Amino acid sequence: MTPVQLEIQLVAVLVAVACALPGTFLVLRRMAMLSDAISHAILPGIVVGFFLTHDLGSPLLIALAALTGVLTVSLVELLHRTRLVREDAAIGLVFPMLFSLGVILIARYAGDVHLDTDAVLLGELAFVPFDRLLAGGLDLGPRAAWVMGGIVLLNTLFITVFYKELKLAAFDAGLAAALGFAPAVLHYALMGLVSVTAVAAFDAVGSILVVALMIGPPATARLLTDRLPWMIGGGVVLGAMSAVGGYGLAHLLDASIAGSMATMVGVLFGLAVLFAPGRGVVAAARRRAAQRWTFAQQMLAVHLLHHEGTPEEADESAVDHLHAHLRWPPGFARQVVHRAEQQGLVIRLGDRLRLTEAGRALARHSVRA
Repeated sequence: MTPVQLEIQLVAVLVAVACALPGTFLVLRRMAMLSDAISHAILPGIVVGFFLTHDLGSPLLIALAALTGVLTVSLVELLHRTRLVREDAAIGLVFPMLFSLGVILIARYAGDVHLDTDAVLLGELAFVPFDRLLAGGLDLGPRAAWVMGGIVLLNTLFITVFYKELKLAAFDAGLAAALGFAPAVLHYALMGLVSVTAVAAFDAVGSILVVALMIGPPATARLLTDRLPWMIGGGVVLGAMSAVGGYGLAHLLDASIAGSMATMVGVLFGLAVLFAPGRGVVAAARRRAAQRWTFAQQMLAVHLLHHEGTPEEADESAVDHLHAHLRWPPGFARQVVHRAEQQGLVIRLGDRLRLTEAGRALARHSVRA
């Protein structure tokens, strides 16, 4: 693997880690779509910053983009508080307006500048190694790696310092306010952090991949664990895996790097949806199947208990007649009897079934329940 390929993957991993850290709290607060809104709505902040500095690398662009992100959140909440529209509708009204304003400014005043909507939306990781950071004639590597490394440190520091407050506000904002943690201030600080992260990653990967990396890995980790520290760490690891795996897929298919990384985010999320322990589709199907067999054994125990000591007991407890009495398919009835025998709920006496003490206890408990 060449140094250029390593640098591309390094920047991609740094972007994934930087996005996953605040993205975890967006997922927990059910604000995932706000990341998409912010990633588009900060465009006018970038444009205004460029008009003021005429430098695409100026820190003022990041600062104004962050302020525009906070403005986006404020406008969304202002509309939502009127109770005239729902929050999702407010998001759908605010961010197209701000994004369109940015597009108009670019088309009207920056048509001859390399500040187009395609660059903002798509980005291109393959160009990252060509923008070098030089200090005293010394090549320090890709500029994007240093920028995103700084964002990773900033996000890590913010989450470390305000971990308790973020955790409490994510799960119970009312309690956080009652304890004096100022959840509104924390909320706007988090949105500012999301904005800074998004605009810092734009030049390298574009907004589409920023949204994918900010929401996909944390959402995948949420399916795998209920513990916040594990969710944060899992989002970081899954984001890094998506970045590296996506680059490998792009190299194999000779396709878009950003597109391949976003695809890997989707693949990992799809695998979690299917196979996550406890929440996955397969686990849910197994639970339903187990519940079906458990319920069938309860019905069998209740049926045998109901007819125990009655004149019709011999017929009602006959193995060959159970399917008719309980209206089960014959094959299903045989499997239920076999499972009940294995669990010690019934014993077979010739062609008849008799409840054990465990079977009687189960039947009585089922009737009382």
